[in-house]
Amino acid sequence: MMEVGDYTFLFGIGIFFAFMDAFGIGANDVANSFATSVGSGSITLAQALIIACFCEFGGAYFLGANTTETIKGGIVDPKMYAAAPELLMLTMVCALIGSSTWVLFASSRGWPVSTTHAIVGAICGAGISAFGADGVQWSGITKIVLSWVISPVAAGFVCSLFFLFTKHVVLKHDDSFRRGLIAIPAYFGIAIMINVFYIIFKGAPDSNLKKAAIGIPVGIAVGCGFAVFLWCLFFLSPFLRRKIQDGEDLKWFHLFYIPFVGKREKPAVHNEEMSQTKSEKLAADSIDSDDAQANPSLVALEKNENWVMKKLKSTVFAGLYKDIESKEDENINEVHANATKFDSDTERLFSAVQVITACFTSFAHGSNDVANAIGPLATIYYIWRNANIDVAKAPVPTWILVFGGIAIDLGLMTYGYHVMKTLGNKVTYMSPTRGFSAEMGTSITILTCSKLSLPVSSTHCITGATTAIGLLSGGGFKSLNWRLLLGVFTGWIATLPAAGLVSGVIFAFVSRSPQLL
Repeated sequence: MMEVGDYTFLFGIGIFFAFMDAFGIGANDVANSFATSVGSGSITLAQALIIACFCEFGGAYFLGANTTETIKGGIVDPKMYAAAPELLMLTMVCALIGSSTWVLFASSRGWPVSTTHAIVGAICGAGISAFGADGVQWSGITKIVLSWVISPVAAGFVCSLFFLFTKHVVLKHDDSFRRGLIAIPAYFGIAIMINVFYIIFKGAPDSNLKKAAIGIPVGIAVGCGFAVFLWCLFFLSPFLRRKIQDGEDLKWFHLFYIPFVGKREKPAVHNEEMSQTKSEKLAADSIDSDDAQANPSLVALEKNENWVMKKLKSTVFAGLYKDIESKEDENINEVHANATKFDSDTERLFSAVQVITACFTSFAHGSNDVANAIGPLATIYYIWRNANIDVAKAPVPTWILVFGGIAIDLGLMTYGYHVMKTLGNKVTYMSPTRGFSAEMGTSITILTCSKLSLPVSSTHCITGATTAIGLLSGGGFKSLNWRLLLGVFTGWIATLPAAGLVSGVIFAFVSRSPQLL
């Protein structure tokens, strides 16, 4: 009979592979969330990583608990493990091993796979290995599988609404820039309103508003959205107009008091200043050359130190300096050529709002997909602490949510560029307006499903939204890279059985091994 604190080694192994699974989620699914933003040029890869560090963690901490309930107790029936709770621990450990192995392998190849598919398949594989077909709650699986089909369609539909409205009301108009200046505050307000509503309605930990009537969250969300709309109308829009259209030399901090900033001309670069700069550089080079001749050992030491620092930076921050564009691929260039291009200044306007939707998508992703790693870990931890299988009653500890959020951030920072390169601009031509629409459709779908405790795949959502964008880009089917999409769909199909096979084989091997009595 299991006692409290038994099988600590399983708990330790579970922590390690939960970290690896969350790391893989960051490298794969989070990269999906930011691929459209980076691919459209709205933000750089480094900026995407910085945004994710805060938004992914926030979504995991504030909204990650509900979906975790489905993963930790909705796939296998805990009651079947009542006589041996340690077997449920082992099931979840094997599931984490199977899921993390497949996700990390796929990420290294740049394949955008579903981490939700991976963990569900892995849990099923271990459950079937333990008790056969009866070891899985197929009713829960049906609900999850339906969400996999519905989510890309829903994300594509919502995305289409935003893009079609923007395309016909703003982009195709003769004075698209002026209309864009009005649309930007409205989109900012909508994004904030939806985000605030879900945070309050779903409920942060220990929030008194969690049980409030729906009218209160709606009222607060609408109020916040309207306040942001007004601020953007009187501050952001004038700032963007003066910076983009008038070409004024404005700094980012001018945004907060732009009505009081006088006209700022772009400073001219004089020939005298340029020649002076060149002279100073030549003088500095001359001094360095003299120092080198006087003390060659010092130069050698400095070169060695520079090499060490460069090597350290290239290793730790490898993901920050990767080029995710694919300009040399003729097939991709042909796909991009078939898409309709719009006014460049208007597109630049939407780069600003896409930063917000990137945050929105990242926050939504953290709220849903963190469950893929910490759901099994929460089950392992509860059994280790209580020696029973009543995991449905146990709240997800805060430290596990924090743990998952940190691991996701590290995965994106160091390894996310592989998948981001695939979805950034290889599926279809991506501009700020298109990326904004795809992110809005994706994030709204994910947050809604997260509220319903459906562990949907953000990969499915962003791919569905991106596909819809390609179909509406002007070239129809020619605006999509169908060869790549076929590979993505194949990866989706392979994910569940691959993760399930690894998990099931490991469970069978460990649980049926000879024991020392």
